[in-house]
Amino acid sequence: MAKTALKGNPVNTSGNLPAKGSKAPEFTLVKSDLSNLSLTELKGKKVILNIFPSLDTSVCATSVRKFNQLAAGKANTVVLAISKDLPFAMGRFCSTEGITNVTSLSGFRDSAFGKAYGVDLTDSALAGLYARSIVVVDENGNVKYTQLVPEITTEPDYDSALAAL
Repeated sequence: MAKTALKGNPVNTSGNLPAKGSKAPEFTLVKSDLSNLSLTELKGKKVILNIFPSLDTSVCATSVRKFNQLAAGKANTVVLAISKDLPFAMGRFCSTEGITNVTSLSGFRDSAFGKAYGVDLTDSALAGLYARSIVVVDENGNVKYTQLVPEITTEPDYDSALAAL
């Protein structure tokens, strides 16, 4: 298990992010229209997994807005915003905010994603949600970059994630 922090207090995760160079674990998550999307469907594309606790927090919302701006114009790249928020709430946020370069995905139906990526928070007030983290996957499904953000209340390292593309 890995550790992050919430306002300076240690928080445990259910495991570790996939190792750089390994195959990204397969997943199927729910889009805002309630259809499923799997990693297999994105083969041949570069994928940024922006994983976070909830869009109802300012830092999570900011990360989606920033990746929406930064991903614009990136060739053959898909950005996924992944949380356990309900698809309806995610869809509403993206519509209201004009998010067009990010696909929101929810893990509310299945616990496999959090376990496979090691991002389930196992304690703290946020237990059961995902840890703020980034995983970049190349066109062949290999992990190129990961970051478990050391403090949940801070933003991820956008520049390093984009550089890994």
